[in-house]
Amino acid sequence: MQIFYQTLGMSRGSRTGGYGKLLEQVITEAAAPGTKVDIAGLSPHRAVADQYKYLEFLDAAEVIENGIKAEEDGYDAFLIGNIFQPGLHQLRELLNIPVLGLSESSVSMACLMGPTFSLININPKFNRPIFEGIKLQGLDQRMVSVEMMTVERPGVFDEAMQNEDVRQKIVDQFILVAQSALDKGAEVLIPAGGSLMATLILAGVTDVQGAPVLNGITALVKTGEMAVQMRQLTGTFTSKRLTYAPPTGKILADVRAAYGERLYPGAT
Repeated sequence: MQIFYQTLGMSRGSRTGGYGKLLEQVITEAAAPGTKVDIAGLSPHRAVADQYKYLEFLDAAEVIENGIKAEEDGYDAFLIGNIFQPGLHQLRELLNIPVLGLSESSVSMACLMGPTFSLININPKFNRPIFEGIKLQGLDQRMVSVEMMTVERPGVFDEAMQNEDVRQKIVDQFILVAQSALDKGAEVLIPAGGSLMATLILAGVTDVQGAPVLNGITALVKTGEMAVQMRQLTGTFTSKRLTYAPPTGKILADVRAAYGERLYPGAT
């Protein structure tokens, strides 16, 4: 099994930076024997501030191109390791292999771990797109709250990869904010973003007062493996009716003539 893991967190630095090293370690430990996961970031001028819609739009274009190439290169699944999941729905329409995102996989896993969950967020600009994604999943009734941390981003998380004191301050604030979620009835805690997830993983934070702190990176990899195996066993995974239905017939021919023959592989 070969999986493509698209991260947006490595574009500001090299793969040998703190986040890149930790991400590779977590993914390697998560992958089952026989699963190979290739990790790729975006171009150096991308993923600078993906909470802004125009910049997310630009990032999504590169993610989509990488997804198309991943299927051409024989990957079995394409994973989007970003809380906004740029390009997720476009790629599900375009590709035949499973396409999964960090937020969807984390929330789905949380619902298997406990009846209710809360998100611990680091940026108020994240709130609406995260909530809209959860509502689209139909799981907003399981969400107790979105709690806010106050940390500078992204520099503080880059520093936390190397500086234990900075990392501990983030952990202390996470636990303090998580307490508010627990008081409201949350039974699973979801850190909202790969950088926060990575910091907590590095610090060894796995639960707060018995409530699991969900490791979304691992959840995404394991969900990806499950999706590939489901497709191998049943011959199908992503629905191609209505929402993710590709163009067909004359429209498909016109699309390929205008945009290129690579689009919608397997569609007729």
